[in-house]
Amino acid sequence: DPNEDTEWNDVLRDFGILPPKEKPKDEIEEMVLRLQKEAEKPYERMNLKELKEAEDDFDEADMKAVEMYRQQRLQEWKHLQRKQKYGELREISGEQYVKEVTNAPEDVWVIIHLYRSSIPMCLLINQHLGLLARKFPEAKFVKAVVNSCIQNYHDRCLPTIFVYKTGQIKGRFIGVAECGGINLKVEELEWKLAEVGAIKTDLEENPKKDIMDMMTFSMQNISAHKDTNTKNSDVMKPDIT
Repeated sequence: DPNEDTEWNDVLRDFGILPPKEKPKDEIEEMVLRLQKEAEKPYERMNLKELKEAEDDFDEADMKAVEMYRQQRLQEWKHLQRKQKYGELREISGEQYVKEVTNAPEDVWVIIHLYRSSIPMCLLINQHLGLLARKFPEAKFVKAVVNSCIQNYHDRCLPTIFVYKTGQIKGRFIGVAECGGINLKVEELEWKLAEVGAIKTDLEENPKKDIMDMMTFSMQNISAHKDTNTKNSDVMKPDIT
């Protein structure tokens, strides 16, 4: 018997002729597994459709827990649906603006970019927004050719980014400077959108902080240099009486 606990079988196991002897499960482990199985409610393995069909099988003590569990599964389903629905930068027309942007679900942040394809900065913004749309699928990212939404819109106001929530504009970036400049990096745009609340970034600080600190330091040096030159000039002025 290969399962028999004999010295000969132990030798055969050492040489790999017999498979290792199965260790008996710990009694405490078996008891824990059994209790966990007994404690598991049948509705915890059901989807929304199965919960609906099995309503009559639950007693009053379970109904409250079932309802809470149903709401939890419903929220999970909505979150999954939203992730499947968004996750990309979509093109819309001016006619779709109200439906897709202003009348979007109240719990959804909408980022819309008004652009003109002849402006390089607009193409850069579209590229960055496409990446951010995939990174933050819970937010809705759309773009629209500006002429389809606003006639005679000035090029100096492009790119234009509006951030909406509950039908209201919560943030706006108008023109190259407000959008971050011609050397804008995707992390910098991510930070801007996070500052208005549209997305939850994992960035710990403004990616442009080092550049801003360097500019501030340079401006302070220039100002100090001007002050020194002014004082030196005053000292060297002849005393005319």
